[in-house]
Amino acid sequence: MPVVSVAVCPHPPLLVPGVAGAAAGELTALRDACAEAVGVLRGCDRVVLVGGAPRTGWWPAAARPTLAPYGWESPLPSARVLAPPAPVDDDTLPLVDDGTLPLSLTVGAWLLGRSDPAARCHAAGVAPGGGAGAGRAIGALAGAVGLLVLGDGSACRGEKAPGYADPRAEAYDAHLAALLGGADTAGIAALDPELAAALLVAGHAPWQALAAAAPGPWQGTLHHHAAPYGVAYLVASWRPA
Repeated sequence: MPVVSVAVCPHPPLLVPGVAGAAAGELTALRDACAEAVGVLRGCDRVVLVGGAPRTGWWPAAARPTLAPYGWESPLPSARVLAPPAPVDDDTLPLVDDGTLPLSLTVGAWLLGRSDPAARCHAAGVAPGGGAGAGRAIGALAGAVGLLVLGDGSACRGEKAPGYADPRAEAYDAHLAALLGGADTAGIAALDPELAAALLVAGHAPWQALAAAAPGPWQGTLHHHAAPYGVAYLVASWRPA
């Protein structure tokens, strides 16, 4: 079976209340939107986390989520990461020799576990330039597959943004919101990688994987779009049209 449902969420570490501390309330609406989007994944035979990473490939079984680099040393309640799914053809992803999940997949595992404490998932990292190939491999998996795709929009929305202010950022994010809310896989596949890199768009490679894995047709819903810290956070869900 093909991909049957999709949730798209951002991955700021501040999404986890323990990391945000006293500022946790500032992202309550974002947290609630993510929970609503992740709900579309219930009932899938398998869920695959797809997020930006230094390397493209499957993370191993029981890979550990961590937010220690962001000051959170306690164990993070999360979905359990399973071994990579058995390949179904020659278009497969390699196994990444790393027992620690990158930030995107860590937040994804936390979001999925928050929705269902017994949840299990596979975890696929996507490096820049690896999106289309990863997407084809994920799209070829057996069973009814749900995708939780993690990525932030531009990080250039104001003078205090990580990438400072870029006049192109707001229009880029508005276009991105329309594509994700409209489940426009052709438009997502056509996004300019050089512009995405210039605007520090952390979600570009995972969204390319999404477009290749799940061409649709889909009915999309945009649950949230805001840039509270100069970084665009977008939440969407897709169901079959």
